[in-house]
Amino acid sequence: MNYVLVVGLFALFACSKSSDVAPNPSVTPPPTAQPPKDTVKQPPKDTTGLPPKDTVKQPPVEVPLPAPASFIVEAVNTNGPNITQYLLYLPDGYNVDESYKWPVVIYLHGQAGIGTDISVLKNSSLPRMVNGQPFVMIAPQCRTSWWNMDALELFYKAVISKYRVDPNRIYLAGASMGGMQTWDWAMLHPERFAALVPVAGRGNVKLAINIKNIPVWAFHSTNDEVVGVAGSRDMIKALRDLGGPNIKYTEYATGGHDAWTRAFTTAELYTWLLAQKK
Repeated sequence: MNYVLVVGLFALFACSKSSDVAPNPSVTPPPTAQPPKDTVKQPPKDTTGLPPKDTVKQPPVEVPLPAPASFIVEAVNTNGPNITQYLLYLPDGYNVDESYKWPVVIYLHGQAGIGTDISVLKNSSLPRMVNGQPFVMIAPQCRTSWWNMDALELFYKAVISKYRVDPNRIYLAGASMGGMQTWDWAMLHPERFAALVPVAGRGNVKLAINIKNIPVWAFHSTNDEVVGVAGSRDMIKALRDLGGPNIKYTEYATGGHDAWTRAFTTAELYTWLLAQKK
């Protein structure tokens, strides 16, 4: 009797355990787990051709301008019509010490300055910002469709011998068409210049080796639709790849073709420029 009772209880217990693990068709299995969103790998963004982030400058809200400078308009003979006159800016004190040799910046304008009305050069770019700077500025006017290299060479020889300038601190700067000519002239005659400031220009990267030892500070806007930003990026990359020891580049995120207003109101530019010597 006791044996039957024990067997019956054992069977009842076994049935109860089986029912605990039997599948319940009314219960839907949980969905397959998904990885957290922050672990899902996204394809890397294509940054080919973009400058390092620390070289991309946001434009200031507004650019304060100095008072307009006073200029002298001088004639020059370059054996042709390409260059016949130039703007001359003399710094305060130029006529005080006649033994002092001054640094000089030769500035080349863009296409908007082409013609015979030299007054248009006064209102833009470096001539508009130069007031108060401690250097001589000489800005020739191109009268024809583009700068002529022979005319520039004759111009250089005429003005450098005419004024009290330091031959070891002759700088070349230009914007747009003038920025392109800054690259081209320097690569053809690197012995002439102690530093370059090409703005919104482009050059021949195959000739960059000619100026790899000349200090350069270039400027451009990312969204320049007139002269693409690759013009400056490619030249700067070429110089850095060649081991250029003093190569600076500022790229503005916006601003279009006009990178020169902010470039030539950058106080650090002049400190840097005047520290360069051949």
